[in-house]
Amino acid sequence: MQASLPKQNLPLVRRLEAVGFRAWPAASVQYDGSWQIRLTAGHPSNRLNSIVPLDPSDHRDVEIRLEKASRKFEAYGRPAIVRETPLASPVLMDLIKERGWKRFDETAVMVCDLSQADLPDTLDHLPTHDVGRFVDANLSVDQAQLSLKPALAEIISAIKPPSGLFMIEDAIHGSLATVLCVQDNDLAGIMSLSVAGSHRRRGLGIEILTSALRWARMRSARTAWLQVKLSNAPAIALYERLGFRDAYHYCYWQERCE
Repeated sequence: MQASLPKQNLPLVRRLEAVGFRAWPAASVQYDGSWQIRLTAGHPSNRLNSIVPLDPSDHRDVEIRLEKASRKFEAYGRPAIVRETPLASPVLMDLIKERGWKRFDETAVMVCDLSQADLPDTLDHLPTHDVGRFVDANLSVDQAQLSLKPALAEIISAIKPPSGLFMIEDAIHGSLATVLCVQDNDLAGIMSLSVAGSHRRRGLGIEILTSALRWARMRSARTAWLQVKLSNAPAIALYERLGFRDAYHYCYWQERCE
């Protein structure tokens, strides 16, 4: 997975993983050594429901610990999922490969120097503080199940760093685009960027994204980061236009159900 990337900057990976956890908080977080076990009953997001190894050298008793962690997922009625980043122990990864776990959702974590980004001089869109309205807009744009609203509202309300909730709406078509920007000291995380399918390729994505980045820069953020699936070539091209570059990749491995 990492063959095409330069040598990994593990301190940067650790920092981006940490701010990512704060930007998208799970309902339940437990630790087993350096493994973080994240579970959220009301939302299916893999970022909220996975085993996240955070130290490549932590491979003591991996079989026992993996079995123990897997039972926690079983209690939630879900197969166990491991998030593989450059911080994962090779011993652990070899074990789950030997057991035939399924690999999926290859994702790039990208970063951008905001001092060099070409952003508007003024904000085209101001953030809202209305979590319920933002959640409704996000679910509408994503055409997601309305049953996710309570869990999504709980997640966003639990974010501790300052957050900007951005939306583009019109009176005829309703919600057209949304993005969540989480400013964690000098880092700004871009989350949940979505554009309605009927209004894509009209510049709405870059319009709302640059508003969020401008807002973060005005609040003294120096670096922006985001996560995007490698299969999403149009989004990656958009981000690269703004100066985003790969920091590292990750993927998920899921225990195969019998």
